[in-house]
Amino acid sequence: MSDDAFKLHGKTVVVTGAGGIIGCVVVKTLRQAGARVFAIDRDFAALASLGGDDESLATCAADVSNAESLRDAHRTLVDRWGEAHALLNNAATKTDNFFEPFETFPLADWNHIMGVNLTGAMLTSQVFGAPMASRGSGSIVNTLSIYGIVGPDQGIYEGSEYLGRKINTPAIYSASKAGLWGLTKYLATYWGHRGVRVNAITPGGVFSGQNETFVRNYSAKVPLGHMAGADDMAHGVQYLCSDASRYVTGHNLVVDGGWTAW
Repeated sequence: MSDDAFKLHGKTVVVTGAGGIIGCVVVKTLRQAGARVFAIDRDFAALASLGGDDESLATCAADVSNAESLRDAHRTLVDRWGEAHALLNNAATKTDNFFEPFETFPLADWNHIMGVNLTGAMLTSQVFGAPMASRGSGSIVNTLSIYGIVGPDQGIYEGSEYLGRKINTPAIYSASKAGLWGLTKYLATYWGHRGVRVNAITPGGVFSGQNETFVRNYSAKVPLGHMAGADDMAHGVQYLCSDASRYVTGHNLVVDGGWTAW
């Protein structure tokens, strides 16, 4: 297999959550690999930070938990570049109550987060993935989390903060990401005979402003001894979108520095 198999020239990739910590780096990496990127986020400022629209970037404000919003985005894509060749379901959300203890976690917040993290991926796969199945080819990648495949180590959160706020991993995050892994495997078998590959990428802890205590506690649990960078995920996404992974489906590419190998 030549290095060209990893390139994305002539391919259009839809990225949701494109303005996020991982999403913005994925957008840059895919463009460098030759892809046209259709970047979706509900945050206008985050989309603007990606740069202006050009021959390799189109931005679209949309809510992945709203089917009509996604259908509008799909029409915009088709008018611009035609149907997508690949899709990254990367959108996720938090609420003001995100770090509340499980015992008192509000149901409304649970439903809202599930509506974006899991139902949003389902809706986006319907809107952008169904045309892939009709065409007979395509690749869908879902962003999971190590806490969708293993339980969090509560001990690492003692004294841990993110941007000055105490943090933990709430049950809704684990549950929504575990559900997304289930959806990944289902769609891999459901659409496999129609040429659509469906895989997941599981990031380990990505450094994005956590305090020194968290970084030290987390890194001590990682065989490689440090947290990940967003670019570590971006290259994995490129692989799963490219022809280099043409015989890979139903797979979870775990990029965690060995966290889950203990």
